[in-house]
Formats: sequence, structure tokens, C-alpha cells
Amino acid sequence: MSSPFSNVIFKLPVWGLMLALAAAGPAPDEPAPGPVHIIGGAAIGGCFTGGVRLPDAGPGFQVINKSRSSFWGTPDTIARIELLGRLAQSAGLPDLLVGDISGPRGGPLPGGHVSHQIGLDADIGLNVSPTLPATASAGDDVELPSLVRPDQREVDPSRWSDQVIKLLQLAAGLPGVDRILVNPAIKRQLCTEVRGDRTWLRLIRPWYGHAAHMHIRFRCPPDQRDCVQSAPPPEGDGCDATLQWWFDRLDNPAPPAPAPKPPPLPAACKAVMEAG
Repeated sequence: MSSPFSNVIFKLPVWGLMLALAAAGPAPDEPAPGPVHIIGGAAIGGCFTGGVRLPDAGPGFQVINKSRSSFWGTPDTIARIELLGRLAQSAGLPDLLVGDISGPRGGPLPGGHVSHQIGLDADIGLNVSPTLPATASAGDDVELPSLVRPDQREVDPSRWSDQVIKLLQLAAGLPGVDRILVNPAIKRQLCTEVRGDRTWLRLIRPWYGHAAHMHIRFRCPPDQRDCVQSAPPPEGDGCDATLQWWFDRLDNPAPPAPAPKPPPLPAACKAVMEAG
């Protein structure tokens, strides 16, 4: 029997996405002019001005799936992704494969993410195999392999390594990280293997899906008063009963909940989306 994780990802249903996009109007393909201004939050959607685009490739990273992903973020977000690429390269890791960040002005992405709307989120592949595409031009349909077994209880040992742990630790050490979402099986493997300093594990949070990539979320900058900051992760390393809860759900799955309606964009985003 398939697990509740098998087909559940943190995205809006297709009909909800269509409504959200219709409400927001045509997605702009250029950033809104002016300095950085972030409106909204990870759980409620939003928009931003002053965005910059991550280059297609740079030291230690490359983007993937350019036709269905979007690579815009705040200048700080883009700089931190580039920093992670350099750190990973220095650690002997292969190029990071970067997926969705945000649209040029934020708002709903075609992929349907509820987050990824304010320039503070980034999806980065977790598979560190050097056999993955060597250049961004290798293809526009790169499906990252899952690091988790089909039963969703354990990582796949053929794809798990100390390099994955190193990549996650480097990401958790970036400036301004709020949390990093991974599959619960990945979090549990970290709890089992990590020795010594475990303080960074607090930022590694279990969430549905996320078996092939990590979702890095950065905190609202202190000068962005219209950016809604999520509550911080609980104290501790997260290797406790709250983690076991995810696996208990596999044994006793809850009935499917009604699909949530997409949150409307904050009213202030209308001007951002329509700015010339």
C-alpha cells in the first residue's frame, strides 16, 4: 500500500493554482523596479521588489529545468546560494543543482508552491552523485533521484553518504537560514549519524515530500517590516517524539483532508505586479 508521503508535496492543487494565477494576472518576466521590499510570508504568499536572478551557472552550482522553474530572489538570497556553491565546491562536492527560488516579482509560481513567493526560498538537489548532468545545457527535464526508500521510512543507502550530510550542514550554516525542509526519513538518518556538534540539526525540519531536494528558507531581513516571519523552529535538535510522529502517521494515516484554497496575494502586491 502506498504511503501518504508517496504523492504528497507542498503544492497547491492545480485548480487552486489556476485561481491564484488568475487573481494575480499575467506573471511578469522582469523584476519590479526599486529597492528590495518584501511583502507577505512563507505561509501566506506575497511578492517583492528589487529582485535579482541567479545566473544559469557559477562556481559550484547550476540551475536545472529552466522552462519550468524560476530563479529570482532578493540580492541576499542569491548571494547566499552562490556562497553555498563555493563552499560545496571547496568541500569537494559536485555542482549544486538549483531548482525553484521565486518569480521575478514573487507571487504564485507555475509549479504551485505556496511558499517561494517572496524571494527567500530555494530548492536545491540533495543527490551528490557526480554522474548527474555536468552542465546546465545537459537537458531541461532533470528529475532528481529520491534519497528515500519507497516505504518512506529509511534513506536509500545507495544514494546516502557523508557528502549529503556535509551539504546539509553547509546549508544550515549559511547566514540568515530560518529552516531547511527535508523528508522525515532524511531527518531521522541525520539524527542517527551526526556526532559532535548537533546544534545545526535544529534547522533541519521534516516535511512532506522533499526526498530529492532540500528547501532552504531564509529569515525576513530585519529592515523588511512587511515581511511576515514564521515562528522559529523549537529548541533542541528535533530528534524526539515530534520526529516519530511522522512515522506513526505511516501506520495510521489520517483521512485525506480537503484541498486548501490558495491564499490571496496581499493587497499591496497588486501594485508590485503591475509596476512598469
